[in-house]
Amino acid sequence: MTSIRTLTHSGFVSAFFILFSILTNHSNAAEQHQHQHQHGHDGAFSDPGILAPVNQDWNDTTLNYDEKYRDSDLVVALGQQTHPLFKQLIADYAKQNNIKITLLHGTCGITSGRLRKKQVDVGAFCCPPGVNDRFPGMKFHSLGISPIALIVHPSNPLKNLSRQQAREIFQGKVSKWSAVDGAAPALSSYIKPVGRLHCKIRPGHWRLLLSNENEFSPRLFEVGVIADMISQVARNKNAIGWEVPLMVEVYKDKGEVRMLKIDGHSADDLEYLLSGHYPLYRSYSLTTWENKDHKQSANKLVSYLQAHIEKVHAEVNYIPPSRLRKAGWKFIGDELVGEPDKSF
Repeated sequence: MTSIRTLTHSGFVSAFFILFSILTNHSNAAEQHQHQHQHGHDGAFSDPGILAPVNQDWNDTTLNYDEKYRDSDLVVALGQQTHPLFKQLIADYAKQNNIKITLLHGTCGITSGRLRKKQVDVGAFCCPPGVNDRFPGMKFHSLGISPIALIVHPSNPLKNLSRQQAREIFQGKVSKWSAVDGAAPALSSYIKPVGRLHCKIRPGHWRLLLSNENEFSPRLFEVGVIADMISQVARNKNAIGWEVPLMVEVYKDKGEVRMLKIDGHSADDLEYLLSGHYPLYRSYSLTTWENKDHKQSANKLVSYLQAHIEKVHAEVNYIPPSRLRKAGWKFIGDELVGEPDKSF
């Protein structure tokens, strides 16, 4: 491999300017993202026209299950948000249709890695896909969106936070509950912010609160899984974190937490979320393959799961694709790609 020392002067200069261009573009992209974050949710979704780079060998490769799953009819990769919701439903579906479906548990990142290796028929995402998640010959199918609630210990008397107050708390600019309007004077201790900074390379989710992990307070207590988010907030009266209402219910055995209103609106107010004005939410989707080795049974399963969400959306605090379309949320094909134009 040629080192930089062996480059000619001309080659060195060319390499320098290439590197300078890359760094400049990266800086401009970061500035643009920050601008979008401050002035709306334009950064909530990635550009569906940008695909992950792959070589020709990858394009020619067919689906290739891991050896231990070779006898499966379908292999499905779920994440922390979708596994509790779909695990039993998919098992029942497989039994009813007399097929063997292998379920893999993981995260958006693990799912993306399995898709890159072409090891799964269907992959689940709890965030909008990033540019490195969009592979040639793959389609995203929206399951809908769900509000993210700020959660506190049940003994905390606070009922509401503005989005700006929440930002300042997680940034560390406001460090004591006594400085927050609505909190009891007895809560004079330091605020304990709890965060699950997953999917750092993907848009949306916690990035709608603070645009990148470097903006969070050094005092942030990081957790890796949803169960730990709930248990940490439930055991500490000074804690504040975030999670969607469904996961608060799913993991209620980990402890009791209470959801705050944001700017006067509850996470249960799905009509406000539908309007595009509620500041924090998740976007859920499933993937299928379009190419010749794709199985039609994968499309049928995805359609079945989408239809299930349409039926039970109110019970699980989702807004399904049918309602999003009517409210002006932007789709390309079956994929949710943008928020509605806001009238106020």
